[in-house]
Amino acid sequence: MEDSKKTPWITAGYRAFAYEGPQALKVERLAKLLGKNKSSFYHYFGDLEVFTEELLQEHREQVRRIAEREAEAQDLEALIALLVDHKLDLLFNRQLRFHRENPDFEAIFLETNQKAAESIGPLWMKILGLEDNSYLAFLVLKLSFDNFFLQITDENLNVAWLNGYFREVRGMVQQFKNMGVPAEIHQEPES
Repeated sequence: MEDSKKTPWITAGYRAFAYEGPQALKVERLAKLLGKNKSSFYHYFGDLEVFTEELLQEHREQVRRIAEREAEAQDLEALIALLVDHKLDLLFNRQLRFHRENPDFEAIFLETNQKAAESIGPLWMKILGLEDNSYLAFLVLKLSFDNFFLQITDENLNVAWLNGYFREVRGMVQQFKNMGVPAEIHQEPES
């Protein structure tokens, strides 16, 4: 019962963080938005630090769900539909990227990107035409993640923009292929 009473706070806080970052997490503002007393916030969470930890846990759970769906995606169209469906979660991750001077945000950002990379890997290689070069595909994926979160906004995170984004990444990979990829990029470095 107590968890269900916390849900509106988590939902509102998650959304505020996704759109405006950690500076949007103000108890008075969230209470007004929800039509609740500030005292209920403190009853459930104690302070903003605990609340923020719960938001990060919620994000971790959302990314787990997304990763399951990403692993099932068969083509770019399915992946794009999934990304659009989870716009709020991507915007939350974007804020983690922007505010990763906070060690907790950095840790969750890296963890969630790793989970996404693992789930999307096979499809990513197919999208880029790099089925024969998984190492290069994952290098491009790593670079693309950071670039992706720097570019996305509430306004542009849609089917048309995502199609253009993936077209640009594929074009870049094709240019690398046309130039000839150095032998050391064809395999993982020895440990």
